[in-house]
Amino acid sequence: MKKTIYSILLASLGICWSCNDDAFLDRKPTNILTEQQVWSSPDQALSVLGDLYNRYVDLGTVKNWTAISDFNEAFWSEAGQYGNFQNTGWDYGAWGAWDYGYIRDLNLFIQKCNNATALDAATKDRFLAEARFLRASYYFELVKRMGGVPLILEPLTYDFSGDPTYLRNPRAKESEVYDFILKESDDIKDKLPSSTSEKSRATKGAVLAMASRAALYAASIARYGTNTPVVTLSGGEVGIPSSLATGYYNKALGYAQDLISGKAGAYSLYNKKPDLSENFASIFYDKANNPEVIFVEDFKLQSGKTHNFTVVNQPRYGAEEEEGGRINPSLNFVQAFEKLDNTYAPLPTTNSDGTPVYYSGISDIFADRDARLAGTVILPGSKFKGRAVDIWAGYQLADGSIISGTDRGAQKVLPGKTLAEQVVGFDGPIDGFEFTAQTGFYLRKYLDPAVGSGQRGVQSEMWFVRYRFGEVLLNAAEAAFELGQKDLSAQYMNSLRARAGLTKALTANDINFDRIAHERRVELAFEGHTLYDMKRWRIAHLIQDGNSISPTELNSELDKATKRNTQPYSLWPYRIYAPNTANHDKWIFKVVKLTRVTGADRFLMGNYYSRIGDDIISNNPKIVRNPNQ
Repeated sequence: MKKTIYSILLASLGICWSCNDDAFLDRKPTNILTEQQVWSSPDQALSVLGDLYNRYVDLGTVKNWTAISDFNEAFWSEAGQYGNFQNTGWDYGAWGAWDYGYIRDLNLFIQKCNNATALDAATKDRFLAEARFLRASYYFELVKRMGGVPLILEPLTYDFSGDPTYLRNPRAKESEVYDFILKESDDIKDKLPSSTSEKSRATKGAVLAMASRAALYAASIARYGTNTPVVTLSGGEVGIPSSLATGYYNKALGYAQDLISGKAGAYSLYNKKPDLSENFASIFYDKANNPEVIFVEDFKLQSGKTHNFTVVNQPRYGAEEEEGGRINPSLNFVQAFEKLDNTYAPLPTTNSDGTPVYYSGISDIFADRDARLAGTVILPGSKFKGRAVDIWAGYQLADGSIISGTDRGAQKVLPGKTLAEQVVGFDGPIDGFEFTAQTGFYLRKYLDPAVGSGQRGVQSEMWFVRYRFGEVLLNAAEAAFELGQKDLSAQYMNSLRARAGLTKALTANDINFDRIAHERRVELAFEGHTLYDMKRWRIAHLIQDGNSISPTELNSELDKATKRNTQPYSLWPYRIYAPNTANHDKWIFKVVKLTRVTGADRFLMGNYYSRIGDDIISNNPKIVRNPNQ
């Protein structure tokens, strides 16, 4: 026993002696890089820059499926999300951001890179331009959400004097933040490669695309902010003078035209596949020589960076692991897509006398529509990964009664038969049955057709597109319209519309604000633009006004940018069971409001800019609150 005790004591003493050994205590850490190591090699510096890229901030992305599909453009088929359709709007803090830690790290990188002696001039110039692009991008994200924010362009250092007041900075004017973004863009654009093959690092094309978008946002706020005078602050932290609108529109058009004319490389619209709907869907998953995509967040299975967007949103029936179905595009959104003759029309469900329209095929109701519809939405009768979706709500009998079920693929005995058979789709729709197509639709955009992408253990490496050539054309079209150049605006819009099968060209007389807003809605759906477009045009409070939508209203004024969109509607297909009649086995469609949709979204004036937290204002009394909160 004593020998055991002595052995333990000696071991303990040995540990203590070894811990007092200078060589042991002076060992260099192996899991971190020193500043000297970082700046001694371009590869080490690039790894730090890579971390800054990974912290890039977006609103709606494939990593946040609810944010990408908000504002009643879709219903969320997940029980935990039903409450979002039973409330009346958004908290003032929604969409807020205030990460000055990220800005400090960017400023430190810029400072250290400027002082680095081990980097050659070309490498240093590119790294600095990339860091400045990331910093401008984050300030753009801040100004879109918060309005004017403090412009901190050097790393601030506390002197431990006990008085931190010298570190407090007031908010810049909203226009000053936009001006900073545009000036940075001008300064760095020619220091970055004009490379269309580089998608996940900053290029001249990415800078021009960002600058075009930023200038357009600033211009819109200046022009349309006059419609909401209460959404301003006297110091200019919120709101931009209307006198600046034309200047910003000219800049937006100029940046876009530089990119369109090839000054940043040969970008163009994606046109590889003869099926126009599949061609549109392919923009977002085809990584092989894709001429449209400008700047992305990329994902790679081999590097372990993947996402589960396809897992949670693929058609559920027959899917890998029987998982998916959460984003259900709304009928409101589906009906926004024009007919091929450039007219707007609701999907025909009833005749003028109120009788149902009968269709021989379940997909016939969607015929002769803008090809972007089927490229964005999985419709009844369509396929994904070569597998047909099974979306139908039940049978309707000759007397108008319905036979359906409360479970996917439920079976019942039909009149005159003896054996049970399927009476509702394995993809629904069934009211309240999560992960199925409760609106009658699934999402197509951003779903990955690769084998394994729907498995939890594999997931998807599809990239998230932040900037693409199609948006640049729309930026140019909008700026040209606002500058009175309607012919030019029509030209840019027609190239996009021709790709979607809309061969009847728009003329200058066709171009107005509603047409501009509509084109952005259908082209850029679920790409993170909806909120910011509504905000910068100051129409969010009109679209989301807190009032319920009637079925009649749902089908009216489809061409209006300010059409109310406070509740998502559904469209359910029913198969006719009426043996020995002309309509037997045909299809009818019914407009449905799901029982979980009881609220109506209201966008308040205080929602135009997100709330700045009380803790931020307490730490810095120079920060003024946003209006109407």
